Amino acid sequence: MTRLTGPGGAVVNVTWKDTPTKHINVGGVTFAYRELGADAGVPLVFLHHLTAVLDDWDPRVIDGIAAKRRVITFDNRGIGASGGSVPHSVDAMARDAVAFIRALGLDQVDLLGFSLGGGVAQVIALEEPELVRKVILAGTGPAGGGGINEVTKVAAKAYVRGALTLKGPKHYLFFTRTPAGKRAARTTWRG
Repeated sequence: MTRLTGPGGAVVNVTWKDTPTKHINVGGVTFAYRELGADAGVPLVFLHHLTAVLDDWDPRVIDGIAAKRRVITFDNRGIGASGGSVPHSVDAMARDAVAFIRALGLDQVDLLGFSLGGGVAQVIALEEPELVRKVILAGTGPAGGGGINEVTKVAAKAYVRGALTLKGPKHYLFFTRTPAGKRAARTTWRG
């Protein structure tokens, strides 16, 4: 939760769920994004997983981090509320992320890459080292890492299972099939 001063000097608590979506034009493509937290220090840019949109970030994570620093999230090109066509490579996604970051006027950021976003973060760190201060990699691996070439098959299977069970594919992508994992999926995705 971030505290801002509102009209008349009143303190207003802003949380992820209350943060408005903004838009910025980057080379003719409109990117949807949200930012929350103190506007001091190096911002943390979140790079999300395959098929994710802004609303897929856990508000508890965003609010917790934004209590101490600026957090920026965005929909990749062609995903969610962002315009354009979906890039066909991680390298192209990294170029889009760099262009987005620079369009915000930022000279240095920290990156948090989750799953596919971790691959994007790694490319950015290699290609634009002066832009990146720190990288946090979560649930990801290097290009060519074990099993990485099976991602499309795993995702397709999860979509089929989700359709057959009337649950979202994320139930099968991000949670174990143990009783605890199934409970966590229901709690997280509300069904």
